[in-house]
Amino acid sequence: MARIGIVCDSTCDLGPEWLSAHDVEMVPLKVLFGEESFLDWIDLTPEQFYAKLTASKALPKTSQPSPADFAAVYARLAEAGCSEIVSVHLTSALSGTFESATLAAADAPVPVRIVDTKLVSQAAGLVVKAAIRAREAGGDAAAIEAAARTTAEASSLFFILDTLEFLVKGGRAGKASGLAASVLNIKPVLTFTDEGTIEPFKKVKGLKKAMAEVAARVAADSASGRVRVGVLHGCAPELAEEMRAALDEAGADYELDSVGSVGAVIGTYAGPGAVGVAYHPIEL
Repeated sequence: MARIGIVCDSTCDLGPEWLSAHDVEMVPLKVLFGEESFLDWIDLTPEQFYAKLTASKALPKTSQPSPADFAAVYARLAEAGCSEIVSVHLTSALSGTFESATLAAADAPVPVRIVDTKLVSQAAGLVVKAAIRAREAGGDAAAIEAAARTTAEASSLFFILDTLEFLVKGGRAGKASGLAASVLNIKPVLTFTDEGTIEPFKKVKGLKKAMAEVAARVAADSASGRVRVGVLHGCAPELAEEMRAALDEAGADYELDSVGSVGAVIGTYAGPGAVGVAYHPIEL
């Protein structure tokens, strides 16, 4: 049977060790602190990034991989015997990563199918995992691509930021820019649109109430069938535990897939103290 390669970028926040163990090639984005450049998840772990972010006077910037970065990975997979490649990436509405992958695919030695998840972090990670499951089930490239697209379209991502400062200054706030908290302890709950941009979901006073709002939405969406959940946090595992407790209290019908840290690139815009939930129906 022909081998199918799966490629992702670092913003799925699954980490290089996990991805390597599941035969997935990761192309990292970069984080720039002044003149210093770091590869997401490779040169900077989430723990190292948030420590550096807290100590830095200036906000970091991010940079997408070049077409050449993707071309090198596609060529390597082709040389390793892959007959086709499925390449799964963060939302094209907020990053040029999808465009770089698309440009590289045009000249790749084997066919490459590019999937725009229109999501980030653990939500994009759930899409990558769906692609892996389809490959493990013996699916060809078309089936793997279909599984990734179906999962992406069925996935939801809701997240709570401690502050909108990083999102606004990084130019990624979109419709949420007007939510800058003018009242003490306002916690904006944000989500992703079908187009892959960020928009407000709720504006809630207090983190506990914000988590309850997210949990209530998950519970409502799981009323018609169990969902697969990934909990994400900005190096704040205690918040992830509170989010799980909120899901249980709300009566959400879910299977916990993962609890993971938000990496440096997404963390540049989310800031420390972020927490959220990504999920999709288990039976698509």
